[in-house]
Amino acid sequence: FTSGADTLNFSTAATERMKIDSAGRVTMPYQPAFLARPASHQSNIATNIYVGVIFGTEVFDRNSDFASNTFTAPVGGAYQLNVSIELNSGDSSCPYIFLNLATSNRTYRSIIDPSSFDKLIDYFTFTISALADMDAGDTASVTYYQGAGSAQGDITPESFFSGYLAC
Repeated sequence: FTSGADTLNFSTAATERMKIDSAGRVTMPYQPAFLARPASHQSNIATNIYVGVIFGTEVFDRNSDFASNTFTAPVGGAYQLNVSIELNSGDSSCPYIFLNLATSNRTYRSIIDPSSFDKLIDYFTFTISALADMDAGDTASVTYYQGAGSAQGDITPESFFSGYLAC
C-alpha cells in the first residue's frame, strides 16, 4: 500500500485496487458490480416455456462478470441482485405470469394472476431484489414464464438486471 497526505492506496500487481480519500470515501474499481438492460423490445414472448430475458446492453460491468445474459460470481459472498422487468401488452386471460431470478443455489420469483385484470395488461412491472449467497463460479440469470394464453407479451428496454458484491 501507499499513502499520501490525503489518500491511502492499496495495490496488487502494480494496479490500484482500493483507495481511501481524506473524507473516508472508499473506492474499489474492481469490485464486482454490473447493470444491464435490454437493447430492444423482446416481443411476443412464447407461452408455457421458460424464456431467458435478453439483456443486450451492459451499462457497466466493473469486473467483467456479466456476459450472455448471465452474471457469474468471481468470488464467494453475498451479492445484492436486482431485477425490474417492464411488461406491456400482456394477455389478461392467462392464469399466471412469473419472473424468476435463478441463481445456482436458489430461485427467487415474482408472480401475478393476469386474469384479475379486467382488460389487456398495458403495462406491469415485476421486481425482485435478493441478497443471494453465491460461491465463486455460481451464476444468476432471469427467466420469464407465462402459463397458457397468447404469446403477445413484450419486455421493454426500460427493464434492468443489476448486482454487486455486498460482503
